[in-house]
Amino acid sequence: MSTPAKNATLSSLAEVDRLIHEPARLAVIALLYVVESADFIFLINQTGLTWGNLSAHMSKLEEAGYIEVVKSFKGKQPNTMLRLTQAGRAAFQAYRQKMKRVMDGLPE
Repeated sequence: MSTPAKNATLSSLAEVDRLIHEPARLAVIALLYVVESADFIFLINQTGLTWGNLSAHMSKLEEAGYIEVVKSFKGKQPNTMLRLTQAGRAAFQAYRQKMKRVMDGLPE
């Protein structure tokens, strides 16, 4: 039998940002949350994602306005830098708070 508190906890879970909740995007945002910016190669190495997979997730986060992508060259080598935008930082903070409430509301 479910209790009102348990139902409130589960309904909070339904409200989390699904764009962030996807594990690969969550990893990218969590990494960007703790640094000023990171390059594409660093994110590949840290997340274990393939180039194409990271690129696809990066595009979704950029379209949502959660990250800023700056492409440049280091010498003759292309360089892609990513940073969390203010909107991305706020969305991640809200996500963390909702997930904390969900986890704290579950019985031991």
